[in-house]
Amino acid sequence: MSTGYLALRERVAWLDLSSRGKLRVTGDDRVRLLHAMTTNHIEQLKPGQGCYAFFLNAQGRILGDVNLFCFEDHILLDTEPETRQPLFAHIERYIIADDVTIEDETDRICTIGIEGPEAATVLTRLGGPLPNAPYSTTAWATRTAARLSSTGSDGYFLFAPAEEKADLFDLLSDAGAVGASPNDARIVRIEHGRQRYGEEITDRHLVQETDHLHAVHFTKGCYVGQEIVERVRSRAQIHRVLRRLEIETSDVPAAGEKLKSGEAEAAVIASAVFSPAMGKTVALANVRVQYADPGTELSMAGIRARVC
Repeated sequence: MSTGYLALRERVAWLDLSSRGKLRVTGDDRVRLLHAMTTNHIEQLKPGQGCYAFFLNAQGRILGDVNLFCFEDHILLDTEPETRQPLFAHIERYIIADDVTIEDETDRICTIGIEGPEAATVLTRLGGPLPNAPYSTTAWATRTAARLSSTGSDGYFLFAPAEEKADLFDLLSDAGAVGASPNDARIVRIEHGRQRYGEEITDRHLVQETDHLHAVHFTKGCYVGQEIVERVRSRAQIHRVLRRLEIETSDVPAAGEKLKSGEAEAAVIASAVFSPAMGKTVALANVRVQYADPGTELSMAGIRARVC
């Protein structure tokens, strides 16, 4: 087991998340526009608050996800590296006569994750603030601390000027955090069943096929793709849902491998890793709804698996 992996699970580690997209949205119409484009209730947010949201197309398919943070004079959208440019272009297309400006701040702002059971202890040791509510933010000198995690562990994001990144790594290491690799983070994320847009969630998915329904406000009114979301909700018409699986093998299956219930196809692997702590494979899979209840037994080429 690597030191970074153990730190994420048992203590605290820092992660360089600076490749994540940071889009700054300003202008008097910014709240109205983003409220009409995303699945969550943006108009009710106050400075210092935030939420998680999806951008959808007109067919209700997911174009990308964002951690959205409200500030006095702007909204910051934190998104996956893969969706940085597509979401920028998507939002820009909807700016017609609106007083809205969108800027890509990714290269000017570094993002550092502080994640693990002792994340709050390390941030306090550095004299940093502890925003308590999910997706809330607090200013810290030239930095902003946000309450969220990329792996599903306890954690915080730090947004800071890019030139401060190396110094922050040193400060975090001195305070007891260990540097963790992207592979360490991916293993812990899948162990926790935390889905990521670009790997498990794609533009083929409908909102209800994910476990991220906290991204959706079902009574907020119209937004792009809302009609499909409401139709699926009212008719309960989905055929698959993303679920975490435990598979009794150390041989990690590739994405696309299928699992069965008896002779019936039941699930398709989206991502999988070997968990050193559990001594078996854990996976995220698209599971047919009739086999998606926790505890359901499946098989993959004769190997036992279980829906968690």
